[in-house]
Amino acid sequence: MTNSKTTRWRLLVTRILLFIVAAVLLFGLFEYRHPSFNLPRLGPQGLVEQRCIVEKVVLDSDKDGDGINDLEDIVQGARKDLEARPLYKDSYYAGGYPPENEGVCTDLVWRALQNAGYDLKGLMDRDIEEHLEDYPRVAGAPEPNIDFRRVPNQESFFKKYAEHLTTQIKPWDAENLKQWQGGDIVVFGPPYDHVGVVSDKRQADGVPLLIHNAGPYTSENDRLLTWPSPLKYHFRFPKAD
Repeated sequence: MTNSKTTRWRLLVTRILLFIVAAVLLFGLFEYRHPSFNLPRLGPQGLVEQRCIVEKVVLDSDKDGDGINDLEDIVQGARKDLEARPLYKDSYYAGGYPPENEGVCTDLVWRALQNAGYDLKGLMDRDIEEHLEDYPRVAGAPEPNIDFRRVPNQESFFKKYAEHLTTQIKPWDAENLKQWQGGDIVVFGPPYDHVGVVSDKRQADGVPLLIHNAGPYTSENDRLLTWPSPLKYHFRFPKAD
């Protein structure tokens, strides 16, 4: 009797284990498209689509001559800031630059450009001095320790010296999304003025993530379409010749 019960118990355990293994294998057949999983979703035509494939744009410009084009360098610079995890802190600093472990959204931008060989502070200080009327936020009294770290001033600079691209974002539209490349710079308007760098990582629908510092640290997430202020400008720096 005991042997019979033991046998039945072993068979039950075996069946349970086989069921678990089968369930795991079956689940593994699905590709979930969310950042955490990859199940296929319905595209705009009602067809199952795995991922929107978006062509990568490569620039000829390589300011620092490191063999990496500027867009790549800029997004890599933004990712370095992401990895450093600077604490969001809006302060005034003598000399202009905050320490590496502190910063705001505008600091991510100049750090990203610095990685490509561009001195955004120097470029903006010089342009403000020569074209003061183009920078309303300066209010006629330049202050090099802070001017380059203000969103409206970066906006004014990029409006003059960067390529203007579409602000329209169409999920699952590869042709539209081709205009959105890692290393591009975006500006959001009031009531929450903000800047960030477009990531080279995309969601399954082709929409890129955003690298930005909105607190408590620099992050990389899907805020390009969900930031609580309108998307005002989409720039690519430097402007194509």
